[in-house]
Amino acid sequence: MRHWYLIIILIFSSRAFCGESYGFRVYLKDKGDSGLSVDYPEEFLSKAAIDRRMREGKFVDESDLPIAQGYLDSLKSVGVEPVVQSKWFSTVVVAGQDSAVCDELKKLSIVDSVKWIWKGSRYSRQSVPADTSMLYPLDEPLENVYGYAEKQIKMLNGIKLHEEGYRGKGMRVAIIDAGFYNADRLSVFASLDIEGTRNMVSPEESVYDSDDHGTKVLSCIAADEPGVMVGTAPDASYWLIKSEDGRSEYPIEEDYWIAAVEFADSVGVKVISSSLGYFEFDSEALNYTPSDLDGKTALISRAADFAAEKGILLFVSAGNEGTGKWNKITFPSDAANVLTVGAVTGEKKKSNFSSVGFTADGRVKPDVVALGTSTTVVDSSGNIRYSNGTSFATPVLAGLGICLWQALPWLSNLEVMELIREVSSQYKRPDIELGYGIPDIYKALKKERQDVRNK
Repeated sequence: MRHWYLIIILIFSSRAFCGESYGFRVYLKDKGDSGLSVDYPEEFLSKAAIDRRMREGKFVDESDLPIAQGYLDSLKSVGVEPVVQSKWFSTVVVAGQDSAVCDELKKLSIVDSVKWIWKGSRYSRQSVPADTSMLYPLDEPLENVYGYAEKQIKMLNGIKLHEEGYRGKGMRVAIIDAGFYNADRLSVFASLDIEGTRNMVSPEESVYDSDDHGTKVLSCIAADEPGVMVGTAPDASYWLIKSEDGRSEYPIEEDYWIAAVEFADSVGVKVISSSLGYFEFDSEALNYTPSDLDGKTALISRAADFAAEKGILLFVSAGNEGTGKWNKITFPSDAANVLTVGAVTGEKKKSNFSSVGFTADGRVKPDVVALGTSTTVVDSSGNIRYSNGTSFATPVLAGLGICLWQALPWLSNLEVMELIREVSSQYKRPDIELGYGIPDIYKALKKERQDVRNK
């Protein structure tokens, strides 16, 4: 009998190339016959994923079936190796040492089209970037339970939600980021329920060995050291997934992100928090333009909406391009059915770096905002720091969104999103900077309870 996790592992089973390679996204005409059937989803999805689909009224369909191994073998026959694939979009990224292989791929009968998306070495090890955030001297724990994180939770009125016992228990969450350096060794995560990890960029490497951006992000949502730092959903269970390749910037990272989301779906995740965004690449020819911000052009944005269709609640960062020439939100934050999070200061004014909306087709983005200037985080050495970024505003809000959904399990993912918008400070007059404004999460809980009583 086949097992769902074995099928996922096969996606990343072979890496043969050393030195500089070229990466191509191959769009297949179909996925072929994998020998699997939607009538037996337990052969390619976890029980948790199937149970979540049933609770959310979502059906297992053809999009959930993997690409046939025979198709992967056909691609290999022209001298390339599969790197990462998407079952939702019938795409396979392949690597080869000769750019001319693109023409050979196009000749295959199973191939619809081919796009160059990457160049570089897959085997140079990533380093941990220097930490430029401001170190906060920690002499002793504070008297309040939340420690140095109290201000960012208070801004969203989340403490009362925790006081009612909603801290994320029973909620399965994926954090998709650049790496979680040393997160497995820090005391603030000592009691954290980690269900598993996955490295989409380098499957043979641990997510704990490079880049600490995800460590800081994780601390905002999952730290649990009273008096030092308590995050917004410390009792949830987590999958830590690396999709960012810090060695270069190419569209292949969209493919890694999509694979991460598909994997998260397959293990039954209910909520995804992602503090990654794209618009500009190392090759100018691959760059996006502001007119692409329609939620339908970028593959990564389409994937985000597809995950939402499957019942997953997604929180994504708006981006930190507010002072740059791009200025706008980044991809996939233009997707219609994700909650895009911008950043504000402690005075509840827009953080100058926070990317702005609207989308190219006139939709409100960012959706909401949270504290993103001088947000309290824990770094990879266990130090308390103040850091800036929509990267940190996003998990602060996502954690409280998780707790809210825990308290209101009868709501769908999209209903939770709309409820958060409705209780935000400028819901009736959204703008390009703060969207619908700063949410009052406890107000959301009370509002839904009152609505239920009135029915």
